Amino acid sequence: MIAAIGNAAAMAANAATKTIPIVFLATEDPVKLGLVTSLARPSGNATGINFYTGELTAKRLELLHELVPMATRVAVLVNPANAATTETTLRDVAAPARAMGLQIQVLNASTSSEINAAFAMFVREPPDALFVGLDPFLNSRRVQLVNLASRHALPATFSNRDNAEAGGLMSYGANIADAYRQVGVYAGRILKGARPADLPVVQSSKFELVINAETARMLGLTVPPMLLARADEVIE
Repeated sequence: MIAAIGNAAAMAANAATKTIPIVFLATEDPVKLGLVTSLARPSGNATGINFYTGELTAKRLELLHELVPMATRVAVLVNPANAATTETTLRDVAAPARAMGLQIQVLNASTSSEINAAFAMFVREPPDALFVGLDPFLNSRRVQLVNLASRHALPATFSNRDNAEAGGLMSYGANIADAYRQVGVYAGRILKGARPADLPVVQSSKFELVINAETARMLGLTVPPMLLARADEVIE
């Protein structure tokens, strides 16, 4: 069997075989991605977990605006090499940005040096906040991103709590540890003889808002009490 983590890996595995069982972790609707025909009855050789984080783009932007209400210009950092996810992110961020009166500046980066180059642009045109798109590569560069955001005094929001733990301002998304655990559960069941077609796609149900209060203080931000009350974790 194949455990495919992320949309790109899942779609590549799905294209490569229609016989080897696949357990995927997708960040958006797996039906839309063409991984399964139905969430309840996958019917093919693939099943897995819908991590849902892609569907939370608008909510993440809303939470960032709530924490930084004076922001009018937001930089959105995406990885163009991950075309499908980037397209979804930019589409889902556009409407709420207009509704909140935010001006969006799109920045592309698929290497470490391109991330540095994107931040170098902020010296000339500094945004008020940074929205980091959902992407495995960008998540793997969390320390670099957090350090650069700190150097440029940029309030930044991320999809995974790892980033807030590393010093990012805030994160909002599904609980990745729980999603990985479910991948393991399904992998174990398939190795014991279960068919992917008989295992419904699991929808992530644990979503967490993590706020790094120390970073907020460093940026001179006051976290609204209502937002603090809704946070699943506040890092001091």
